[in-house]
Amino acid sequence: MVKTLTMDELLAGSDVKHLKTGDMVEGIVTSVKKHEVWVDMGANGVGVIFRREVGTNNLEEGQSISASVVDPELDEGYALLSMKRAVKDRGWGELQRVFDEQEIVDVTPYDANRGGLLIELEGIRGFLPVSQLSAEHYPRVSDSDKDEILTKINSLVGKALRVRILDVSRKDNKLIFSEKEAVRDDMQSRLSELKVGDVIEGVVTGVIDFGAFVNVDGIEGLVHISEISWERVEDPRKYIKVGENVKAKIIAIDKDRLSLSIKQMSDDPWLSEVKKFKKDDTVEGKITRITPFGAFVQLSPAVEALVHVSEMSDDESIDPEALFKLNEKKKFKVIDIDTENRKIALSLKDVK
Repeated sequence: MVKTLTMDELLAGSDVKHLKTGDMVEGIVTSVKKHEVWVDMGANGVGVIFRREVGTNNLEEGQSISASVVDPELDEGYALLSMKRAVKDRGWGELQRVFDEQEIVDVTPYDANRGGLLIELEGIRGFLPVSQLSAEHYPRVSDSDKDEILTKINSLVGKALRVRILDVSRKDNKLIFSEKEAVRDDMQSRLSELKVGDVIEGVVTGVIDFGAFVNVDGIEGLVHISEISWERVEDPRKYIKVGENVKAKIIAIDKDRLSLSIKQMSDDPWLSEVKKFKKDDTVEGKITRITPFGAFVQLSPAVEALVHVSEMSDDESIDPEALFKLNEKKKFKVIDIDTENRKIALSLKDVK
């Protein structure tokens, strides 16, 4: 007796595979209508693509295409396909490969917000956070100046950047880029060639209250406020400007950042000016700061001394703020000079 095979059994014994949602299929366009495109998938039957799922493609009859299966079998018997989804399917696969192999790719941001740059790669939209920008492009401005941050980030829109994929997840629809990671290997190579004591040249990328950031051939350097000048610096912006080219000495290397000194590019004027003063001299100076424990006195452009509260008066309850005014001049007696620690102690009560 001849056994009658079901359609499923016939398909199982042939090369024809059951279509599943998400499968990629090849086909020939047989009809292009106003609202849909019909596709001959050969042994896989017939499929339809609604216009909104065609994307930006201009299709013609007889054209070979690739599409993704949205529904393997509608009630009418044909499959529902999507070319837009096919592009995304291929895109996510390629992005995963790039991430797995840690490739460096070129991208061009198409928009920006205060948080970072918007980037599209392989048809998938992603994000490059501000924190992942390289030292060259990081907006070194005050956190409170949101408008200036956005202006600096906007300047990168339309500009080619080299990046690595930091995180990719189709399930979470997440794609994160990093410019900092893309330049890390090259930066580490250049860092290995530098050492403490070297003199470098760089461009000032930001000036803030505690110092200035300098881009040294893609490596970030920081000149702390105490290393800008031998003078007392109250406002770094009066000494250094964004965009200025500077020479500085490397005083420390910490992971991927340099600590720099501009003042050490010249001799310490304190060492020469302090020679003018001797112990027991009577000197005149200008009050520059008043604190509960004493007052600071400028004796010359580079030399500042301290009159401790105990050297102001025999009255132990003396209040420095009641005794001194900022910028007033007074005479003092030099009671100690510590050249090694760059300190001079003064006395007001011992002045004759």
